[in-house]
Amino acid sequence: MRALHCAGRRKERRFVAVNCGAIPENLIESELFGHKKGAFTGAVADKRGLFEEADGGTLFLDEIGELPLPLQVKLTRALQERAVRRVGASEERPVDVRVLAATNLDLKEAVSEGRFREDLYYRLNVFPMRLPPLRDRREDIPLLTATFLERHARRNKNLPTGFTPEALSALIHYDWPGNVRELENAIERALTVSDGPRIALDALPEEMAGRAERSNRLPANAGQLTHREAINLAVDRASREYLIGLMREFKGTVTQAAERAGIERESLHRLLRRYGIRTDAFKDRDLATLEL
Repeated sequence: MRALHCAGRRKERRFVAVNCGAIPENLIESELFGHKKGAFTGAVADKRGLFEEADGGTLFLDEIGELPLPLQVKLTRALQERAVRRVGASEERPVDVRVLAATNLDLKEAVSEGRFREDLYYRLNVFPMRLPPLRDRREDIPLLTATFLERHARRNKNLPTGFTPEALSALIHYDWPGNVRELENAIERALTVSDGPRIALDALPEEMAGRAERSNRLPANAGQLTHREAINLAVDRASREYLIGLMREFKGTVTQAAERAGIERESLHRLLRRYGIRTDAFKDRDLATLEL
């Protein structure tokens, strides 16, 4: 969402983000719209809400599906009138805000069940963007992993700066039911329990490490495979690991990688497509320490 803000005409103004599911229900109205001094116990001064903070810029409402129904009514009015009323105030204040919203809920289903207001749904559903789950875009995992590692490693220069091949393979092959948030949490956890220069497989949550160990074995029904089928399965796995290592070494430069591999450039392109490996995942970032 921040990328959308930075690419638009409002990029010089503020980008304000709020998780609608993380704020107590009795505080979220004040958080969004602000309040007047004395509006409730603890309101010792006037306070601007996030709509006013984002005036001229972008307000990102994350987990919009968690917003309580009474607040959905007020949000719908704010979007329609382009104005907000602070808690305890009698007058409205105009705001010029672009609103972006995100949710992992099926809002159409929530509307049909009465958990989300239909008028707010259509007010927000101007330009919908559907992001596939992380398991359907595994080629993004190395870049996301590098980003999260860099973000959290800034806090402590002694933290690990890379992953072992086994650990990164585990991240790539895990199904990520919690999507990108689960990935970032896994990186944070790994950084907490690791003390070496690279994060190893045993630093990852058990469900990821266990899956990786299983993925390196032949399937349970290996005895039902022919010798040729078992060999082909092993070759496929080894080929993919080799291609990932090749792309890492040459940072996605296919021409140089093909020369090292001793094959034609187009042949290497075909192999990369076959194994779902994107060259741009290895470019424009120093991944040498990531141990892909």
